[in-house]
Amino acid sequence: MQTNLSAEFKGTARGDEAEAILRACVHCGFCTATCPTYQLLGDELDGPRGRIYLIKQVLEGEAPTDKTRTHLDRCLTCRNCESTCPSGVQYGKLIDIGRMVVEEKTAVTHPRPLSERITRTALKEGLNSPLFAPAMKLGKMMRPLVPKSLQAKVPEARKVGKVPSAQFATKVLLLEGCVQPAMMPTISAATKRVLAKLEVQCVTVPAAKCCGAIRHHMNDEKGGHADMRALIDAWWPMVSSGEISAIVMNASGCGVTVREYAHYFKHDDAYREKAERISALTRDIGEFIASRAAQLKGKLRPVGTVAFHPPCTLQHGQQIKGVVEPILRDLGFEVLPFAESHLCCGSAGAYSVLQPEIAYSLRDRKLNHIAAAKPEWIVSANIGCITHLQSGTQTPVRHWIEVIDESCSELL
Repeated sequence: MQTNLSAEFKGTARGDEAEAILRACVHCGFCTATCPTYQLLGDELDGPRGRIYLIKQVLEGEAPTDKTRTHLDRCLTCRNCESTCPSGVQYGKLIDIGRMVVEEKTAVTHPRPLSERITRTALKEGLNSPLFAPAMKLGKMMRPLVPKSLQAKVPEARKVGKVPSAQFATKVLLLEGCVQPAMMPTISAATKRVLAKLEVQCVTVPAAKCCGAIRHHMNDEKGGHADMRALIDAWWPMVSSGEISAIVMNASGCGVTVREYAHYFKHDDAYREKAERISALTRDIGEFIASRAAQLKGKLRPVGTVAFHPPCTLQHGQQIKGVVEPILRDLGFEVLPFAESHLCCGSAGAYSVLQPEIAYSLRDRKLNHIAAAKPEWIVSANIGCITHLQSGTQTPVRHWIEVIDESCSELL
């Protein structure tokens, strides 16, 4: 694609990166076939090709409008288009740049409505606030009394169980994150128990909180990068000492962000090498245990048939496909296929709050396909997807590591 960037962006780091991505696009349109919002809305500007054109216009000097921002806001950042694109267009990086530029420019000329600004500020400041955990605890206590729309955002309380304390020679860092410990502490507890059975010790650092994804994807680049630096600083003593063999992620949304730290800090002399090291060490929990899972055979009583929903951050963002399903099958689970497993469920971080109509349409479409397979359990790999899907079905939705943990016949 031909480009003619305006003087404002030409020769800048942001402009050069965007221009290289734009020039890789040949406007073939293959991406529209796998774009969830285009499938739902049928508008060219609500597909990757149209959004790329909008971003190109802004970078070439055209003033963005409310309409520009709306179409960029509607993107789920699922990156399914990246899996489909024959030209290797890095759409995820381009949409980040486009959104931040448009946000900066429209903040003066076309500011968001006050209610929208309040909601976005509450999300990016509240989700990783120290107050989130007590608020979620109260929400779980009051859950039966609140409207169903709020119940959907508050998972039912479940027993965490005993967390192993045994020490092993193999140690990994585990990011518990900012929202997962409050919403579903069972996920990390199950991860620690399963890894203990593989003689792997999970180490958590109390200061390691948000990976930066929340603020970054709310167009707050400065705040997102501050969160990323804080996480790098919290981990660095253990990483630099060489005492951990990997950084294990049991939330694919965090995993894709941390794996891209090397990209975010490639121009930062103070953090570039640290970010590269962190990114290189990061592994999804499925990747990490794939070669070790056979050790669990004979220690399981598979709990039933499962349908595995691969989060977009796993299959498109991290390009990790076909890793979890073989683990489950090898351990005796029947993994049921279903249609459109490549499409987004509509969760997409804060998207279900900001774009509820689209989010719930995608959720219901996903659940209808899964229901046709008639699984006893729906399993996934990201806290957001799990919560979002559970809000629309009576079938239990769990992290797949939880289902393995629940199936273990041995007690720690």
